[in-house]
Amino acid sequence: MATDTASGTAVEGESLSALHFAGIALAVVSGLLHLYLGVLFVGDPLGWSFLFAGVGFLAGSAAVIANYRRPLVYLLGIPFTLGQVVAWYVINAPNFSALGFVDKTAQLGLVALLVILYRREA
Repeated sequence: MATDTASGTAVEGESLSALHFAGIALAVVSGLLHLYLGVLFVGDPLGWSFLFAGVGFLAGSAAVIANYRRPLVYLLGIPFTLGQVVAWYVINAPNFSALGFVDKTAQLGLVALLVILYRREA
């Protein structure tokens, strides 16, 4: 375990599997994309929801990396991410963008990984 004794933070790198890294990568990509969209639309109420979503994906990734209650993070991440997919569909139908499809494909992959990780670790 890598530990920064000055700040008391710990990163549980040894306990992260390839599935964890894949999920973290998908969540970080989606999180950064949502932060970008949030900054673009910050004057619009929808912009704030993008910022919230981006922070949620990045915070979830950080919690998994820090080995903080991972099964709970997986369990909360499933409806959080599915809610993003449903909201995207409802708000954008029938005018979907290629970037939206890429993001939602990544999010559905993330949901699948969260289900697998939860079933393995809970």
